[in-house]
Amino acid sequence: MSFSDCLVASWYGQRKPFYWLSPFSKLYAKQVLKRREDYLSGKKEAYRAPVPIIVVGNITVGGTGKTPMILWLIDYCRSKGLTVGVVSRGYGAKPSKFPWRVKENQSASETGDEPLLIVKRTQVPLVIDPNRTNAVKHLLATEKIDIILCDDGLQHYKLARDLELVMIDAARGLGNGYCLPMGPLREPANRLKSVDAIIYNGAEQDTADGYAMHLQPTQLINVLTGEQQSLDYFKAAQSVHAVAGIGNPQRFFKTLQQFDWKVFEHPFNDHAVFDKTTLNFTDQYPVVMTEKDAVKCKDFAQPHWWYLKVTTEPSMAFVKWFDQKITELVG
Repeated sequence: MSFSDCLVASWYGQRKPFYWLSPFSKLYAKQVLKRREDYLSGKKEAYRAPVPIIVVGNITVGGTGKTPMILWLIDYCRSKGLTVGVVSRGYGAKPSKFPWRVKENQSASETGDEPLLIVKRTQVPLVIDPNRTNAVKHLLATEKIDIILCDDGLQHYKLARDLELVMIDAARGLGNGYCLPMGPLREPANRLKSVDAIIYNGAEQDTADGYAMHLQPTQLINVLTGEQQSLDYFKAAQSVHAVAGIGNPQRFFKTLQQFDWKVFEHPFNDHAVFDKTTLNFTDQYPVVMTEKDAVKCKDFAQPHWWYLKVTTEPSMAFVKWFDQKITELVG
């Protein structure tokens, strides 16, 4: 097991925390708090856009369901007659310049995997830039937009926001509760007291402090051809290679196991880069991956590669709450 794997195991209770990292975590927390206070006090100025900004973020590293929530928000806002734009850092993206408008015919290496997934699924206007303020300005200069969703960016205080939605993995929670590097927190846990809503991805029901959300598998989509098949396309006991380059691969593997397939697990780091040799398994068992991974494999996909399409289902209480907030923001 690599040191990074040991570190993650210590964050989420599989082994004791590395207490020798405590001084670094305290220093990190101090710096994070100071940076936020600089913007809250006006010492540093944040950019206020002329349209509402909704940030979907987290206070832990790793995947918590931000992208599925963004997809749901796009659909919901559109159902209200709003023109939606999205900005993102574009983690791992290497375009020729920033800011960069993401198009669905571009490559994941150019755009980042999550922005490309969002555009392929929704055709929404989306701009990436590590400086999200520049992304917002570029988006507004090129499109008539009613509301902007910021994919991640809870800690990007240069951009003022009207609503903060924080995603938490219901199974992992806040881990051991420590800030980086001793724990998985990007900010101290009391930051949650100041956000507008907490959404627990994978929770069975709402809690006193947050709303439930789960991902519902709907289809198998062939990565090469786009062919759509129902979830019973593979019969029980079918052997499949499960590929997941996301923040919590086990969540994906557990989803596949509910179909009673024989799942061979292949976890990769979040945003892992794939090529034609990465998934070169010696047998011809079907390969099932996440949609996020599929956008990186289109150019070298094999006929037996599939991805699992999922839809986002937040609780009715969240839908009602969000509907009220949208009305307040845009009338």
